[in-house]
Amino acid sequence: MIKVENVSVCYRMSFDRVKSIKEYLVQKLQGKIGYEEFWALKDVSFQVRRGEVLGIVGHNGAGKSTLLKVISGILKPTGGSVQVKGTVVPMLELGSGFDFDLTGRENVFLNGAILGYSEQFLKEKYQEIVDFSELGQFIDVPLRNYSSGMVMRLAFSIAAMVDPDVLIVDEILAVGDAQFQEKSKKRMLELMSGGATVLFVSHSIDQIREMCDRVLWLEHGEMKRIGRTEEVCCAYEHNR
Repeated sequence: MIKVENVSVCYRMSFDRVKSIKEYLVQKLQGKIGYEEFWALKDVSFQVRRGEVLGIVGHNGAGKSTLLKVISGILKPTGGSVQVKGTVVPMLELGSGFDFDLTGRENVFLNGAILGYSEQFLKEKYQEIVDFSELGQFIDVPLRNYSSGMVMRLAFSIAAMVDPDVLIVDEILAVGDAQFQEKSKKRMLELMSGGATVLFVSHSIDQIREMCDRVLWLEHGEMKRIGRTEEVCCAYEHNR
């Protein structure tokens, strides 16, 4: 379902404090703009089979989220290629595209459209989304009055209403209180048991052990190890 071949991502970081476009153009023409390259990913290759759950672990800055964005099509790699078969639902930055001046109800349709859902689909799933989010009467309140937890609950409820071929998940099972986290986890397990192929990033090794068939360990943008869940988790814990 997923084939990643020699993927690398490089960012160019400028150390010059340019205060205007005019100043930037002048310094650019004079050759005074200095850059340093930062490789977020370096020559990463792996494959994921249909119905497999691949966990991805690594310290902050290891390249986990960058890899998921490349596979989702959000980022274009500097080098290498990615092939993904079927429909993809990326649960990455939940709530991206929300308008905080609109109500929860209005944001269901706005955010759903951004995720690629049709208006008819959202109308059919609307009550299910509201019930899952447990927002009740707050659904008609502007998002600016929501707590961060309420926003994340609404975002997860919208994103989790589709049955994708490929599900890409980045640290989203920490949404809301303990009860809602358990509910979110149950929904994730339902999607997985339905045959979805899953890429799952989490800092919780317990969650990785429970939910994943194999694990990929990234370190400073490079593949440190890939293999059976318990073997990789033990090696990663020993290294921390």
